[in-house]
Amino acid sequence: MKRARILLKGIVQGVGFRPFVYNLATSLSLKGFVLNTEKGVEVEVEGEDKDVDAFISYLDTPPPLARIESKEVVFLEPKGYQLFEIKFSRKTGQAFTFVSPDIATCRDCLKEVFDPSDRRYLYPFTNCTNCGPRFTIIKGIPYDRRNTTMGVFEMCPECRREYEDPRDRRFHAQPNACPLCGPRAELVSREGERVPGDPLKNTGRFLREGYIVAIKGLGGFHLACNAWDDGAVLELRRRKKRDHKPFAVMCRDIGVVEKIACLDDESGKLLESSEAPIVILPKKKGPSEFISPGRKDIGVMLPYTPLHHIIFRYSPDLLVMTSGNLTDEPIVFKNEEALERLGNVADFFLVHNRDIYIRCDDSVLKRWGKGFIFFRRSRGYTPRPIRIGKGGKSILALGGHLKNTFCVVKNGYAFLSHHIGDLDNPRALSSFEEGIEHFKKILDFEPELVVCDLHPDYASTRFAEELGLPLLKVQHHFAHALSCLAERELRERVIAVVMDGAGYGTDGTVWGGELLVAWPQGFKRLGHLRYIGMPGGEAASREGWRMALSYLHRIFGDPFSLDLPFLKDLDEKKCRLIIKALDLGINSPKTSSIGRLFDAISAILSIRSSSTYEGQAASELEQVAERGERESYHFSRVEGEVTIWDPDPILEGIVEDLRRGVSPGVISAKFHNTLSQMILDMALFARDMEGIDKVCLSGGVFQNALLLEKATFLLEGEGFEVLLNEKVPPNDGGISLGQAFHGLFRGD
Repeated sequence: MKRARILLKGIVQGVGFRPFVYNLATSLSLKGFVLNTEKGVEVEVEGEDKDVDAFISYLDTPPPLARIESKEVVFLEPKGYQLFEIKFSRKTGQAFTFVSPDIATCRDCLKEVFDPSDRRYLYPFTNCTNCGPRFTIIKGIPYDRRNTTMGVFEMCPECRREYEDPRDRRFHAQPNACPLCGPRAELVSREGERVPGDPLKNTGRFLREGYIVAIKGLGGFHLACNAWDDGAVLELRRRKKRDHKPFAVMCRDIGVVEKIACLDDESGKLLESSEAPIVILPKKKGPSEFISPGRKDIGVMLPYTPLHHIIFRYSPDLLVMTSGNLTDEPIVFKNEEALERLGNVADFFLVHNRDIYIRCDDSVLKRWGKGFIFFRRSRGYTPRPIRIGKGGKSILALGGHLKNTFCVVKNGYAFLSHHIGDLDNPRALSSFEEGIEHFKKILDFEPELVVCDLHPDYASTRFAEELGLPLLKVQHHFAHALSCLAERELRERVIAVVMDGAGYGTDGTVWGGELLVAWPQGFKRLGHLRYIGMPGGEAASREGWRMALSYLHRIFGDPFSLDLPFLKDLDEKKCRLIIKALDLGINSPKTSSIGRLFDAISAILSIRSSSTYEGQAASELEQVAERGERESYHFSRVEGEVTIWDPDPILEGIVEDLRRGVSPGVISAKFHNTLSQMILDMALFARDMEGIDKVCLSGGVFQNALLLEKATFLLEGEGFEVLLNEKVPPNDGGISLGQAFHGLFRGD
């Protein structure tokens, strides 16, 4: 006989772990207890040696939503327990609990929702320990009902019986509810007046009739309309003031996805997974062309709450389901706020009285040749920890300014926040501050060190400076590189090719096409794209024609002597003033940005001269590329203390091709081929200099699946091990992880 005390850390609370332990222990005739603490799940079992050993072994195959990060076992003298019991949660004052993300509705719950004989028939808030809201309803730890927004709902006797029975799938399912005792939905007009009748049935009817409905989901409101109806989609664009940025759609089932998009097996699995993200897929013809205008892809998701599934019983089988916000604002998540902020957008509001405590937007991924690229990591993934393999300081890393996330590090784990968005907007900044306070609460966390971007004017930098805590500022592209290392717990030197739109450089210029050697403690800049002036400063990142003028002026002198088609749409007098400002260095900061090079080429090819959202010109340039093209352009390399890769020969080749009548699709493909060859040249140069054969590719440019595939193929062909962002986005949504990783090692 022996007794074992076991402490399990990870996502082990609110995911059916205690009933799993209870049933496992009783099946082996073991005695003892299991309970939730702020450290994790604590278990004591005693019995015959072989049964205790078997129990410990079986713990390694937990319930589907549980994730064990560590298992500590201590053997003790038997204590004489008489039974195995589940004890009440205990507050120890030493919190370190992993909170589960919000989980899509499981098949068992769906079966009940659509079973006319079940007491939860068509109940939109059905859930169990294997699914439902988690992160968005938790107010504090430990994860018990009283510490969630469900605490105001008193369970009826039948729900209480399920909740207290360890053999039941709803044992300690904190959001457990039914039509008798749980939350309720209501449909109201934009004036707040209740619409009589079944709210979900009426929602479906209004969507069929072409109305726009704001629908409250897990982490906030969506704006929904019939995705087959051009008029409804255009009206939503007009009201939301969103001219071009693609809308996501929600499909009734996987069969509808196959009707509108090219679906591969891995993407299908991801769509149907417990995370249920938006997946960007190649689109077929069918739904309104105004959903993703001018694009060959479409972002799709499947219903992930019972409420969504029930709506599709009455609505069209394909709905636009875009974030419920105004341009650049965070997603709306409160009923009153929705009526106030979205009253001029939605005709009706499907609301409910299960409060959302913290907003959380949908996650977005895109398929590429070897896997998926995160565009946004949020619902379904946040706050799932990323093990970074080093304890020490408690760190708060504040990310960047666009696509902001923050990151908390505690006990060797990084907890990346939900998507916050662009901090230009005061509401986003408030959401940023609220999110930090929430993470401090649920992780019992107080930072010893704050890490932020080097840029002095970022809102996140100013926030960091006002905290009055030890502060470390990290160069933007170095943080991108370290995000790759952090994902893999790597501590060695690697080559880093980092390409994006903008980041504040150590020399005061705008970086964005960088060759670095990076390691956790520091970096060395080996080279970069040749600097060029950004006429108008920040305006050049929105108006790609400005960058086109800058490149053409540097190479050819007078751009208007070239007689290129895109110049005909520009005001020549204004352009000549801009060129003069470039010559005099007035409001024309220098940049090495690959993102601005994409903008320039997109404008020259008359694809996109001005962007209405970040990355639009570059993305549309990728979209038109002819996939079978093998030719490329030239570029040059000028070696020195810092080596320069000069793209001017690329522009010369593009202008020559345009004059010869070569199509934009072929030119785009040749440009992508050339850029992938430039990346290879950078890596080969660095390997010759430093003797390193691991290269990481990070930065928003590597959301470009075509470039990523081409560059990876070339690099691997030369024997490089290629490291990509797989757990966080390569865009600025991932840099907080890299910042935090540097903070752990600074001073080592």
